[in-house]
Amino acid sequence: MRDACEPASSDLWVDWDTYHDAIERLALLVHESGWSFDQILCLARGGLRPGDVFSRIFDVPLAILSTSSYREDAGKAQGQLDIAAHITMTGGSLGGKVLLIDDLADSGVTLEQVQRHLTERFPAVTEIKTAVIWYKARSVVKPDFYLDYLPDNPWIHQPFEQYDGLRPHQLATRRKGPQ
Repeated sequence: MRDACEPASSDLWVDWDTYHDAIERLALLVHESGWSFDQILCLARGGLRPGDVFSRIFDVPLAILSTSSYREDAGKAQGQLDIAAHITMTGGSLGGKVLLIDDLADSGVTLEQVQRHLTERFPAVTEIKTAVIWYKARSVVKPDFYLDYLPDNPWIHQPFEQYDGLRPHQLATRRKGPQ
């Protein structure tokens, strides 16, 4: 992953190809562990893309739980964690062995609190393991599966962040191109 960094920055810059490759490599890591699971629970928003890919590759149901803590300072400052009241899934309820997926373990607070939330509110869940692409040194939780350990805790610029500040009128202008 580090080859996606801009050399003049301590930040980690990730393009779409590198991002998709990382998701696939993480999927292989989970597969090669031999651990099987019944459902995937992805944390929205960062875990949506990895969760979708995992659900397709492993052919298991996908559930979605919305969480949010990076709302301040244009999404760069972590505030209080909000966890949605409900999990979205097409049928049944959350249970059995669950693979909890997010894009990264930054502070680890989200993974820690969501695991506690699941244990308290979903007694049918028998086992939870976590998977992330990036695991930062400052995280209070060590994920069960991670692709890259980041000892320097860089800010990660993911390819979809280009849409964070883009509004419909700006997209329309951009799509029209130079006149």
